[in-house]
Amino acid sequence: MSRINNIQTKLAEQKLDAILITSSYNLRYASGFTGTTGLSVITREKAFFVTDFRYTEQAAKQAEGFKVIQNKGPIYDEVAKIVEAEGISKLGFEENYVSYAAYQSINASLGCELVPVSSLVEQLREIKDETEVELIQQAIEITEAAFEHILTYIKPGMTEIKVANELDFFMRERGASGVSFDTIVASGIRSAMPHGVASDKVIEQGDMVTIDFGCYYKGYISDMTRTFAVGDPGEELKKIHQIVLDANLKVTAAAKAGMTGAELDAIARDYITEQGYGEAFGHSTGHGIGLEVHEGPGISFKNDQPLVVGNMITNEPGIYIPGLGGVRIEDDLLITESGNRNLMKSTKELIIL
Repeated sequence: MSRINNIQTKLAEQKLDAILITSSYNLRYASGFTGTTGLSVITREKAFFVTDFRYTEQAAKQAEGFKVIQNKGPIYDEVAKIVEAEGISKLGFEENYVSYAAYQSINASLGCELVPVSSLVEQLREIKDETEVELIQQAIEITEAAFEHILTYIKPGMTEIKVANELDFFMRERGASGVSFDTIVASGIRSAMPHGVASDKVIEQGDMVTIDFGCYYKGYISDMTRTFAVGDPGEELKKIHQIVLDANLKVTAAAKAGMTGAELDAIARDYITEQGYGEAFGHSTGHGIGLEVHEGPGISFKNDQPLVVGNMITNEPGIYIPGLGGVRIEDDLLITESGNRNLMKSTKELIIL
């Protein structure tokens, strides 16, 4: 079934006549449109794409299966015409992407009931098709090449921001359209900060360095974390690195369809707790990736839904000790019929440069 058909099936299940799609990520998923202005109305039988004169030609090429409509005035005037022409009485809207002010404006201009919808398209996005997997794999290959490069580049005396910029530029030179998020380079005691975005701190001999980074490739992202040392980091951090690595490997060995996000999270969490560092692992074990760096399914105690074939998840346990440093190791896993496939090949063993 096409993505339009899958959305239409969801509409029937939720007893909606149509859905208004305004999220840029959901628009890209549903239609393939990569422009910056537009929206879609998908009914149980038809699909409409509304944009202005700048993007009508692009939408006609990219949004296969959609009737493209050019708005010459306010874009919701065209939505109102669709609502009236198609006899739409219950229109779903993406409550997570519509501000209250926008809701009031839409509600005043459309002659139908607006129904808040939180995850209709997002649930479909959680299951990746072969094309999506291939794009994520290519993003990962660019990211792994950047990791190999940075190991030969980083030296004591460099700032974290210099290392981050080198990673970012390298990935762009290899075909990335941008970075998945602000690149994290956290060295020394700053490595105890799980989201220690690169700073002007100078990397010193003996520092443990955590780099968490990724790139966009044709709309899809990679997300990778490795922790290595510039010189000997000391025995406790070496021990912590091994514990985190063991937790990461245990998750990879266990991840499969039918297991809930909570159950998978518990594998890493329970092991790290057994080793005496439970309080130092404060974030979830992972999350889904795809068009966004954080999407479903969540690999955390909050998620009691079973994983399914096609889910793409991160596996990123960590331990963080204020005043000492921290370690995180992250891979991207595809849930398969036989368990899972780790799309990353870069070593996770402790590298001491």
